[in-house]
Amino acid sequence: MKESQPSAIFLKDYKVPPFLIDKTELTFDLDEATTIVTSRLHMRRNPAFGKSTAPLVLDGGEDVKLIGVAMDDYSLPPEEYRISEGKLIITATADKFVFTCETLLEPQNNTRLEGLYRSSSMFCTQCEAEGFRHITYYLDRPDVMSVFTTTIIADQSRYPVLLSNGNEVERSKTDDGKTLVVWHDPFPKPAYLFALVAGDLAVKNDVFTTQSKRDVKLQIFTETHNIDKVDYAMEALKRSMRWDEEAYGREYDLDIFMIVAVDDFNMGAMENKGLNIFNSSCLLASPETTTDDSYLRVEAIVAHEYFHNWSGNRVTCRDWFQLSLKEGFTVFRDQTFSADMHSETVKRVEDVSFLKTAQFAEDAGPMAHPVRPASFIEISNFYTLTVYEKGAEIVRMIHTLLGKEKFRAGSDLYFNRHDGQAVTCDDFVAAMQDASGVDLTQFKRWYSQAGTPIVTVTDRFDAENGTYRLTMKQDTPATPGQPTKLPLHIPIRVGLLDELGNALSATVDNVNSEDHVLHLISNEQVFEFAGLTARPVPSLLRGFSAPVKLRYDYAPANLLLLMSADSDGFNRWSAAQQLAVNELNTLIKQSIDGETLSVNSQLAHGFKTLLSDASLDPAMVALVLALPSQAYLSELANPIYPAAIKQARQYLKAQLANTLAEDFERVYREHSISGEYQATAEDIAHRSLKNMALSYWVETKDETAHRIVLEQFQSANNMTDQFSALSIAVNSQHEKAAELLAAFYEQWKDEPLVVNKWLMLTASQEHDAALATVKGLMEHPAFDLKNPNKVRSVLGGFGQSMSGFHKEDGSGYRFLADQIILLNKRNPQIASRLCTPLTRWKKLQPELSVKMKAELERILSEELSKDVYEVVSKSLA
Repeated sequence: MKESQPSAIFLKDYKVPPFLIDKTELTFDLDEATTIVTSRLHMRRNPAFGKSTAPLVLDGGEDVKLIGVAMDDYSLPPEEYRISEGKLIITATADKFVFTCETLLEPQNNTRLEGLYRSSSMFCTQCEAEGFRHITYYLDRPDVMSVFTTTIIADQSRYPVLLSNGNEVERSKTDDGKTLVVWHDPFPKPAYLFALVAGDLAVKNDVFTTQSKRDVKLQIFTETHNIDKVDYAMEALKRSMRWDEEAYGREYDLDIFMIVAVDDFNMGAMENKGLNIFNSSCLLASPETTTDDSYLRVEAIVAHEYFHNWSGNRVTCRDWFQLSLKEGFTVFRDQTFSADMHSETVKRVEDVSFLKTAQFAEDAGPMAHPVRPASFIEISNFYTLTVYEKGAEIVRMIHTLLGKEKFRAGSDLYFNRHDGQAVTCDDFVAAMQDASGVDLTQFKRWYSQAGTPIVTVTDRFDAENGTYRLTMKQDTPATPGQPTKLPLHIPIRVGLLDELGNALSATVDNVNSEDHVLHLISNEQVFEFAGLTARPVPSLLRGFSAPVKLRYDYAPANLLLLMSADSDGFNRWSAAQQLAVNELNTLIKQSIDGETLSVNSQLAHGFKTLLSDASLDPAMVALVLALPSQAYLSELANPIYPAAIKQARQYLKAQLANTLAEDFERVYREHSISGEYQATAEDIAHRSLKNMALSYWVETKDETAHRIVLEQFQSANNMTDQFSALSIAVNSQHEKAAELLAAFYEQWKDEPLVVNKWLMLTASQEHDAALATVKGLMEHPAFDLKNPNKVRSVLGGFGQSMSGFHKEDGSGYRFLADQIILLNKRNPQIASRLCTPLTRWKKLQPELSVKMKAELERILSEELSKDVYEVVSKSLA
């Protein structure tokens, strides 16, 4: 552990920058061994800062070697500047000047994958959040926006493709025969949006005609062997561009839009202005190598990064505390885009399922923080589910409160009012409020309060007066640094059903409707529905209208009614999940107490109804049939008994499978698709239900089902069906599982993205030798510790294995801690994210909790990066 630990940065301490950079002129002379970067910054003092004597302090990275600096072409001797803790400090400056800096980089040795680095044979950059300082000294903060001109010089034979932001304005040869290309971006941007790519790449070209009839050139670049896998991404890009024009009135602004696929990338993708850089796993797709869910992921991420052109680039965030200003808003935009392209209900269920499993756990853990954090030690740790997913839920609630038309007016005002500016979450809310006339003063607490609110509902029916009362109470548990919570403005969508499942009209506050949005603004409120003749069944929190935990004592019969008849598709899924959780909790307790597992499953009746209704969307039925995951059950439990959770879930799935075996076999056969693979919503829906049915059918140990698994694996004409068969074989501990895993690897060993799926599935197996398996994978030729995707596949997969990770002797925790310590020195961002499973130690059963805590303490005793130190120290606090 370091003697002097890193200190926190606080939102309350924000000050405007003392200097501004009007123009940034960059020259990169790329070479195999070293790269020379020359920057010319046209700077002036910021009149808003006040002090005219403030020194010039520029941010630099530890791997940047300074060659020389100059002010207005005067080369500064060493005594006129100093470097301290990564900062370049110059005391004497004019009010307006040109600062020139020359630095030397070794991109091939950059394992942290920030700034300029090598991925395979290409140069590429990643500058968000604070990567630009690893390229040159700069005011590396998002509120310093500059017009960039970038010159790239490189060997034509090695690097025929030279890309940067904006439009290409010049191409020539240098005296020594190298290629020189100049790019100019006319739109001011912060340094985190800078991008550069150089390599020998293939390209897919296309054109998009905007609503104003401008032709925009579209280009997707990959390594040559992957260029046949970008057609779907190109079509997704064009759909995104058209949707953004129609839904938000936002037209693309440059002459060219480029995307580059990179194998080594810490994130999913990056929205650099005009030059998006993608983790190849988020861009490449083909029927042979890509599953349905990956197709949908490619479409969503392509849309997300494109939408950033306005919600993030043209209007950016003032400081990193406002990160959700761009990310939460853009996640909401990509979610609604995907809902429009496919099924709104299915998309909503998928998003909420992820939120409730992962973000709710984050809210309940040591790293809990508001959507707009009050402080941080390392900003990379705050690219979190809270900022992204909960941030999107906040925007969705604003949409609910304002309605579609007023929300659009608010977004128009926001973009028009702040175009070219770096702004705050308050500015976003102000635009929504000003355009709609809806008071959002109390609502803004969502940005500053951490934690997941708990909404407890009780009811009372007055038969004499025909009124039905719902009493709602809200309570947000204490989180680190926030022991006391104020009441939030929570929109609760509610419908009422009769005993047959028919929708009921009722009057609330003089409004008669079958669907109401109730505004919970106090710690406790009563809402009265009038005009009823019998006690209704409430359908609460429809569409998951707010990111809260709902507490209402539903009888099993009422959950079955909602599951089979509610017009709100989300609540049909939610009712099934609650039924399953209730039964699983019974089984978990039996397991903990050492009792024989037994449950009278009401869920089986609901499943049978769904499996018999041919009118339902198959994708929706598949989602309802999916039992709550081990991760979600762990989030609900306190304490967590991993072995009991695994045993209970396996038992219930087997019981349902045996009860409904004939139904699952019939559904499997009815939804099998013949013919060529298509990534259409209809075909994806059929495949999802077919494979869900097979996952149950095989649990019956029926020889026919086991044979079908093998046949599907061997004959599938698409990755979805083949990998589903493989996963089912592994998860059901099919006698041929090991053989299928070996055959799958042999078939796809030359396709890295497919191999990553194989690595994750192999690492997440539930058996006694899981830890030994993972250690073997770390030595496998397919594994590379330098590649984030492979690290996430193996170590992330291992964290999902109840058998391997939660071994009674603590060896699983010790193994993960060893890898975090190793990666801490190589790639701190990846190392810090791998800490997440260890941060849940306080919730574990006592005998495991003490072992997990010991491993966190061992990590903390090391010389740590800011990234890892922040997560581990907060976890132990």
